[in-house]
Amino acid sequence: MRKLVLVAALLASPLVAQDHPASNVSAERLEADVEKLVSFGTRHTLSEQDNPTRGIGAAVDWGADEFRRISKDCNDCLEVMLPETTVQGRRIPVPTRLRNAVAIQRGSERPNEVIIVQGHIDSRVTDPLDWKSDAPGANDDASGTALVIEAARVLSRKQYPTTIIYALLSGEEQGLYGGRLMADWVTEQGFTVKAVLNNDVVGNSCGSDGYCDADNVRVFSEGPRADLTDVIRAAQRRSGGENDSPGRNLSRWLDLLADETSDGINVRQIWRVDRMGRGGDQIPFLEAGYPAVRITVAVEDYEHQHQDLRVEDGVTYGDTTDEMDFAYLARVTQLNVRALDRLARTPLPPAPIARAAVRTFTELEWAPVAGADSYHLYRRRTDEPYWSSKPIARIDGDLPADAAGEDLFKMELEGIRGDDWFFGVSACAADTCSPVASAVPAGAFEPVAKEGDDTN
Repeated sequence: MRKLVLVAALLASPLVAQDHPASNVSAERLEADVEKLVSFGTRHTLSEQDNPTRGIGAAVDWGADEFRRISKDCNDCLEVMLPETTVQGRRIPVPTRLRNAVAIQRGSERPNEVIIVQGHIDSRVTDPLDWKSDAPGANDDASGTALVIEAARVLSRKQYPTTIIYALLSGEEQGLYGGRLMADWVTEQGFTVKAVLNNDVVGNSCGSDGYCDADNVRVFSEGPRADLTDVIRAAQRRSGGENDSPGRNLSRWLDLLADETSDGINVRQIWRVDRMGRGGDQIPFLEAGYPAVRITVAVEDYEHQHQDLRVEDGVTYGDTTDEMDFAYLARVTQLNVRALDRLARTPLPPAPIARAAVRTFTELEWAPVAGADSYHLYRRRTDEPYWSSKPIARIDGDLPADAAGEDLFKMELEGIRGDDWFFGVSACAADTCSPVASAVPAGAFEPVAKEGDDTN
């Protein structure tokens, strides 16, 4: 075991600007895709499966065909598949076919490491069991579906070390069924999930009360992990970590990424799993132990989501395209594309351990991460919300990638009493660094348990 001693705070080279594929995002294509999805009349999970022009079956087929067209333009760089199951339960009274449309852009170096960008393709009106009425679902969530397809268009032109998965999910409005199918499918494939970006309602900038905010997008992240075991939960009570889940650190990372572009959209972090009393397809991934966040508009328009198409007391209801802001949707798409481009080039976050009990110093330890050429070490006071903008140290990652488990990086922080601080480590390759992994119980990016599958 080698030992590295901190002698001074080292400055990390900043994340330099890249020639991002985000510049190729088109608001016009996004609008055309949303209009196409609306043209299916309804995309309710209980709607028709075999009608070529109406219902969920036609919509999922169209999504898969769009992925195939994109793949054709990049020399078959995408593997298109439709994971399928039969579901029945809350809001699904009879056995029902459920399909997701998925495209996989395999990484060239570490194809088992995956980043997932997703939106749900299904829609609904006021009554969640009404599958016959028109349910345009323009913003909820044709906006997220169009974002995923546009991300595939612009990112498939490049090759990345790790894998990107583009996913269109069914059954969200009935109880996150498509998200659960996707999380289970990813687990069955044996993938290591680096991040899940769930985009749901990302296409409007004004609310029904007239309040508008086109400069911010909200990112929701969990605090204590959903998959904590009793043992790790008890350890977290003693050592902290309630504000340091992988999803929370992913949210912090997205906030910093957004700040790099002066004309880009700003991230407003919301430190709860989802909006009050509501849920989204990031939740099944969190329950499976994967780092996931929900991305959604800064201002929701409640009269134009989950509503029957109607005019009542002079107020127009219904989720239609005329209530959307496609320039705003393009900016949210650009943020996703920049994040995917960056995450697909970073190593996995490490799994650091901090030892500081009954000591006047703190010892950090972590195993080497495949693809990392250096590691950045961070600390923050226990009452501070964010990691510092600069690391306290940078360590060259000169251990071979295949030495994981055989050797460890170890750093002793002399004179730093661990009771007063949280510590974290980020793995870097060239000019890109992973989200910080906190050195607290269950702070790494590996699942610690698999709990039940109650529908949310």
